[in-house]
Amino acid sequence: MDTLPVVWFIAIAVLWIGFLLLEGFDLGVGMHLLFSTRDERERRTMLNTIGPVWDGNEVWLITAGAAIFAAFPFWYASLFSSLYLPLTVTLLALILRAVSIEYRGKVHSERWRRFWTRALGWGSLVVAFCIGAALAITSTGLPLDANGDRAGHPFVWLTVPAVLGGLGVVGFALVHGSTFLALKTDGAIRERAARFSATWGPLLLLPAAAWALWVQFTHGGNAMSWALVVAAVVAALWGWGAARRRREGRAFLGYSGFMLFGAGSIFAGMFPFVLPSTLDPEFGLTVWSAASGNYTLSVMTAVAAIGLPIVLVYQAWSYWVFRQRLTPGMIPDAHAFIPAILREKASAKGPSDGA
Repeated sequence: MDTLPVVWFIAIAVLWIGFLLLEGFDLGVGMHLLFSTRDERERRTMLNTIGPVWDGNEVWLITAGAAIFAAFPFWYASLFSSLYLPLTVTLLALILRAVSIEYRGKVHSERWRRFWTRALGWGSLVVAFCIGAALAITSTGLPLDANGDRAGHPFVWLTVPAVLGGLGVVGFALVHGSTFLALKTDGAIRERAARFSATWGPLLLLPAAAWALWVQFTHGGNAMSWALVVAAVVAALWGWGAARRRREGRAFLGYSGFMLFGAGSIFAGMFPFVLPSTLDPEFGLTVWSAASGNYTLSVMTAVAAIGLPIVLVYQAWSYWVFRQRLTPGMIPDAHAFIPAILREKASAKGPSDGA
């Protein structure tokens, strides 16, 4: 049995879990902008909590997709061609989300800021749902024929597990985002975020738990995957208890542990499949049937061994630098930019005629 395909399956699982943990609170903060703020200063405070890190967190998504493309080209071909429509929507939502963060403060207009705030919130929601649906599909299967091609209409991917996965990532992002805001802010934002995670945490995590159980029962599960399911439940309960006691750091770790162990149970439960077929188990793609050659995987392993530690150290350093809490009082008032030439003209003109 070749070990490199297994190594890269584990590496891709780690990349997806890293994306869900890091980008999860980014997406959650974006969604909380739709209903958890009272004024523009609070919205800017919430945006500043993710401002230094959001684009770095998205690198995990790009790296996960690129790793699937290089290490498991048949997995990439079958999954991405079958999910062409939802992945296109995801890409557009990612673009809209990035543009919203960069553009919302460029014009001194309440209507302008309101539009981009809503675009950021709904874009975050769409990204979370579509990524969750795609991961749920790759763990529960598609109607693939003997050639690895999708059979059926373009929306055959919209199944119960896909909806569970989408709702699971949306729910986790909302809870994860609220614990992150409680950990990174102070004052009224912190109070509302802490209350949200303590009140809604268990309910919002249920779809993700149902997704993990669906995979265990569908694939039969194994000792490791079931142990990870139990660990996920324990972590969620510990995080919820910490949230109720206003221990923001422990609540963040507890809910993070839920996703870490829960997603780990899904990848462990679906192994050795990377994309099962709902038509015939023999048509499903496995770690070995979908993998690249050993030479390709060997080169990838050497490159990853050099580059990955550098990326991890840099990202950890950026989180350490921007570790302080933020309050609305730290955010200056929004103001309009007036070019120097216009200021000179206004000074030369002097007082208005009506003065």
